[in-house]
Amino acid sequence: MAGMKSSRARANVLLAAAAWTVYVWVTRMWNIARDPDHDLGFKAVHGALAVVSVAFAVALAVIGLRMRREAATGRRSPAARPGGRSRLPGREP
Repeated sequence: MAGMKSSRARANVLLAAAAWTVYVWVTRMWNIARDPDHDLGFKAVHGALAVVSVAFAVALAVIGLRMRREAATGRRSPAARPGGRSRLPGREP
């Protein structure tokens, strides 16, 4: 991602990855659930995989949305501040 300058562009990549993951797993689980050739164990294992993958997708989406909000307001995260430390209330550097 060296070519990407904007944190908004990076946020969009995270949001696209999250959306794609949810789409793939919802489609896959729909097809697995309707297929009578798969036994219960197969469906349970793939259901667990889907839950974990969608949970990661939600985490990606939350991070992406926060990045977009920060990019829109021009705010920087504490790690991006000079010195790499967040400011604690009542403590001056």
